[in-house]
Amino acid sequence: MTQNHRAAVLDLVESAVDPGTWSSWDEPLGELPADPAYRADLERARERTGLDESVITGEGLIGGRRVALVACEFGFLAGSIGVAAGERLVRAVERATHERLPLLATPASGGTRMQEGTVAFLQMVKVAAAITDHKAAGLPYLVYLRHPTTGGVLASWGSLGHMTAAEPGALIGFLGPRVHEALYGEKFPEGVQTAENLLANGLVDAVLPPEQLHGVASRALSVLARGTNGTGSAAGAEAGTGAAAATKQPAGAAPGFDGPAAARPSPVPAAVASAPPAGESIERSRRADRPSLRALLKLAATEVTPLNGTGAGERDPGLMLALASFGSTPCVVIGHDRGSSRGPRPAPVGPAGLREARRGMRMAAELGLPLVSVIDTAGAALSKEAEEGGLAAEIARCLADLVTLPAPTLCLLLGQGAGGGALALLPADRVLAARHAWLSPLPPEGASAILYRTTERAMEVAARQGVRSADLLANRIVDRIVEEDGGPEAFLRRLGGALGEELSALAAREDAERLASRRTRYRDLGLRRP
Repeated sequence: MTQNHRAAVLDLVESAVDPGTWSSWDEPLGELPADPAYRADLERARERTGLDESVITGEGLIGGRRVALVACEFGFLAGSIGVAAGERLVRAVERATHERLPLLATPASGGTRMQEGTVAFLQMVKVAAAITDHKAAGLPYLVYLRHPTTGGVLASWGSLGHMTAAEPGALIGFLGPRVHEALYGEKFPEGVQTAENLLANGLVDAVLPPEQLHGVASRALSVLARGTNGTGSAAGAEAGTGAAAATKQPAGAAPGFDGPAAARPSPVPAAVASAPPAGESIERSRRADRPSLRALLKLAATEVTPLNGTGAGERDPGLMLALASFGSTPCVVIGHDRGSSRGPRPAPVGPAGLREARRGMRMAAELGLPLVSVIDTAGAALSKEAEEGGLAAEIARCLADLVTLPAPTLCLLLGQGAGGGALALLPADRVLAARHAWLSPLPPEGASAILYRTTERAMEVAARQGVRSADLLANRIVDRIVEEDGGPEAFLRRLGGALGEELSALAAREDAERLASRRTRYRDLGLRRP
């Protein structure tokens, strides 16, 4: 790597640690993707930055204390996270947890890597899960948000810190302004998605320049890191001490990682090849007469008792919370609510709605009731109020809560599944999908705007991203598809029967086995075994 190619992130991490103590943990990646255009994008990014991926990981000393670091290079495909970057992140977090090291994260990212589609989108679940485990082990997690940090990165590991600081003037927001303008034809209000505004609204703890990161982190860790393995040399590998002496595969890491599944072509199952096109499913899911969660509860559930709000003075028309039974199994239901809205954009869920969903999660955990989550959203609320109300942080907390929830969990992908508002309700023991339901990192028009600076190629992008129910089944994101033939009433009754069957099966499983299976499910998403 020449000096001209030196990535800015390397200067940042080296200034954040004591001089001369930075040591990389990164191992060589697997094969490049088969898609020639994406392969060329990666090769250009590697040449431009001198890095092999958008994420670097390693360790150093901060005030003489060993600390693990994970960081993004925005110059590498906008710091986006695909399967390989997600796996690198998770392995570093797991290693830090295994060695009881504090963790400092410094993201600068546009979010999910659109070239890899929905499987890349799901990496945010496993990163959030690893961070949650790290914190549950009593280990500090510090976050320094850099310019810019948006999308799924902000709505997962960027918003889970014990302490969070941000770079002065940094653009920090759930949806980047260019994509917002492409989707809605208007600019996002100025001055909202800035580090200083986040500080004023209590969403970050400090705004500080990079040169102050070392000192602030050192002071914070002197209080937070009392119970960590913070002593020793960061360069002690040759002597058999320090983090570099750890096994290459720490406890809890996924064994046998042979690169992302997208790296090599695989046979297309007949069920995928014969499934309806992505464009058809997206169009059908957006119809005004699409069966809704309310219709499902009315026709296919019993003992339905709607609940209202967070219990702390907030409510959101975009989120429904209820008690109900499917078959013989009582449950707590949370889901996106089309309500009385018409047209392709049901009421979007905002931060209050996600707090209401978390009320349902807590209720299920406290009472040992199964939780059923229902996804049908064109996207989360995108407004000044949503940003300042902590939308991205609430998505991150939903992911962390669902992945670790002790109660049985069942998700139904009923219709549209766009962006973080959908992902927030997805992680579950079992996931069902209606035939014409879909899941994507953004509305297809947004993904097209990122890749091509136009929305005109939306359905082409959706087809490549693997958003259809059949693609989700092939990629182990979904476990079962429910057909929609026979008219709305037959479809809803079929859904109710499937939910009842799945809930009964979940109730028969041992808790420890079920929880371990859930964790493995999301830990392994997107990985190809040798």
